[in-house]
Amino acid sequence: MQRNSAKLIGPDGTPLTWVGVNYWSRTGGPLMWRHYDPDVVDEELRTLRDHGIGLTRSFFYWPDFMPEEDRLDEELVGRYNDFLDRHHALGMTTVPTFVVGHMSGQNWDPPWRDGRDVFGDESFVALQRWYVRELAARWKDHPAVAGWLLSNEMPIYADWRSRGIGTLDADAVTAWAAALIGEIRAVGATQPVSVGDGAWGVEVTGLDNGFRVRDLAPLIDFHGPHVYRMEDDPLRLHLGAAFVCELLDVGGKPVVLEEFGVTSDYTSEEHAAHYYRQVLHTTLLAGATGWIPWNNTDYDDLFDQEPYRHHPFEMHFGLTDARGRPKRQLVEVRRFTEVLRRTDFARLRRPDTGVALLVSSFLEARYPFTQPEDATSVADHCRQAYVAAWEADLPVGVARELDGVPEDCALYLAPSVKQLTAPTWRALVARAERGAVVYASYFVGEHRTQRGPWWPDLDGTFGVVKQLRYGLVDPIEDDELRMVFVHDLGDIAAGEELVFRVAGTEHSRAFLPVVPDGAQVLATDAHGRPALLRRRVGDGWLVLCTYPLEHMAARTPRVNPEPTWRLYAALAAEAGVRPRVRVADPLVMAAVMEHEDGREFAWFVSGHDAPVSVTPEVDGGSLVSLDGEPVRALELGPFGVVVAEVRRGE
Repeated sequence: MQRNSAKLIGPDGTPLTWVGVNYWSRTGGPLMWRHYDPDVVDEELRTLRDHGIGLTRSFFYWPDFMPEEDRLDEELVGRYNDFLDRHHALGMTTVPTFVVGHMSGQNWDPPWRDGRDVFGDESFVALQRWYVRELAARWKDHPAVAGWLLSNEMPIYADWRSRGIGTLDADAVTAWAAALIGEIRAVGATQPVSVGDGAWGVEVTGLDNGFRVRDLAPLIDFHGPHVYRMEDDPLRLHLGAAFVCELLDVGGKPVVLEEFGVTSDYTSEEHAAHYYRQVLHTTLLAGATGWIPWNNTDYDDLFDQEPYRHHPFEMHFGLTDARGRPKRQLVEVRRFTEVLRRTDFARLRRPDTGVALLVSSFLEARYPFTQPEDATSVADHCRQAYVAAWEADLPVGVARELDGVPEDCALYLAPSVKQLTAPTWRALVARAERGAVVYASYFVGEHRTQRGPWWPDLDGTFGVVKQLRYGLVDPIEDDELRMVFVHDLGDIAAGEELVFRVAGTEHSRAFLPVVPDGAQVLATDAHGRPALLRRRVGDGWLVLCTYPLEHMAARTPRVNPEPTWRLYAALAAEAGVRPRVRVADPLVMAAVMEHEDGREFAWFVSGHDAPVSVTPEVDGGSLVSLDGEPVRALELGPFGVVVAEVRRGE
């Protein structure tokens, strides 16, 4: 299975890597164009450049740039032109953002909007088209323009109460995007373009805000997620942006992490640096090809200006403080760019994989008569399964059911799945018959409506007789699931016990009572009931877990690492897809990238909050540092990252 490694392509046909920052000058934040200070801008850009940042994302604050329906503010246009020239003089580029009506906790209408619908009012769309056309025409040939973005988080601007969820018409949104992109192309601008919405739509979250990734993918040149997760588990937090990047493998387009970051009001500078380090490297390993954190500087002097007056935490997302001092987050970006340079990242790709994490189409397909929780639980369970796969060092590929079940994998994971379509179940059986291992764990849903597994022929598929009663669930009454293995599985020996914390709602905290009918019991629970079974079909295996392991973990704070990673590692060993590079410690995660010249590089990402030493295992090779020194043991600092080269046959 191929995993997305698509890159942006420069004018000369070479792959691009964007390391940038979202930019408002400290002289005014969103009102910077009113208070434009060329010397301060020059100082800010030089600081960024000296720390490896060569690109900014810049913004046309809409009420200022278009004060009347048929007029641009030429003074501000001139200031933006100076801004571009200063980028070019420093060897930097920028990505202009056109329709900026939402920013940092506030919406701003141009004074002439008069309540018109953003997408549905033809006269208002026509004015947006004119605005985009005029600005793009002025700078389409400027060497400092690297790309274009239509907007900034338009679902919030269009309907701030709902963030667009359930209120915005997807057809109108897509037509709006096509119209504005058409204006950019009509004036001869050739740079990459995207929407700027944040990629929060149904394909990623299970919640439909009208900005559908599948509909927009044919129009754009890259996906641009904005990720500001709040979590109750450190690993889920640090891998949250990476999982979003995986889910955006749609249309073969590059993924640019268009926004992420932390406010210093929420965290210490040390922990902010840890977060940056984790997100930068894990998203790289998840297929991202660009990183544009929020944002360049702090705004302490703007404490009495909106939005900072009422959202004061928005003043402190900067990579530098309000006096231009680099924070530790900026140092992390500089170190990251050095790794990109030394590995020649623009020519790296993710290796193909034999491990598929199956994402149910119920996340996004909007089948009739289903519940919202049916979609959001898919995202939650797959995110938790993704974490467990990382802990097992498995190079997992995220496969969307809606795109079909890949045919070339040895291990298929269907975590805590209530619903797959009937043809998909047939396809999974066929994959097993041809030699694959297919794993599925039971889950009945988090609500009362049609509560139960939508698995056609569960009994015949897995070689069991289910003991379910209609309309009722079989509650898990213990606080722990003690899974005792009665047969070897991979590196899990008979007699070994895995202990899982139990969680869920009154509906979902339930197990599947079965009696084997052709299946082999691999593990039992504390009551002697089958907890893990497998059935031989053709040359492969169908593996059934009677407990919703991933759901229980997803609903448990600070749970990782939890033992699902051991199960996944054992299944991978049975399937013959052990990872090329691995570490016994689940909190040190290993992954490999391939260079087009045949070299391989291994990343080691620590989830420990203290220093740790580990000794990696490398199949068919050894490790050397980027300086060429042999590596046997790795010393990683708190939440540290080490990158080494893999040498074959050594």
